[in-house]
Amino acid sequence: MRKREILTPDITPLVDVVFILLIFFIVSSVFKKDELALVLNLPTSSAKEIELKQKEVIIELSVDKLAIYGKELTLDELHEKLIEIEDKTRNIIFRIDKEVKYEKVVKVLDVIQKNQLFNISLITETKE
Repeated sequence: MRKREILTPDITPLVDVVFILLIFFIVSSVFKKDELALVLNLPTSSAKEIELKQKEVIIELSVDKLAIYGKELTLDELHEKLIEIEDKTRNIIFRIDKEVKYEKVVKVLDVIQKNQLFNISLITETKE
């Protein structure tokens, strides 16, 4: 009588595949905090930090550019984008470079107000 040899499955290829999948998903995932397009030099403030939520409108203003949701546009295009917002209670996150002239800020605020959006937060850098 011959004795049967006990077969044990080799799990090395399985472990390799699992690690390759893990590496693939880590590398291909997007680590994105905000939809920001412009590099802004924000003024500093000692105000408390706010927590961004998904349903917020993020508007950025630099000396020569304007962006919403990370896409550059003009004031007229901003007005058209804001018309599309149905929920008028949504938070408007307004990031403004500290070198921007006040007149330009007022123009953007006028466009926001014309669209009956009043829940505006001005973003600054926190003091350490």
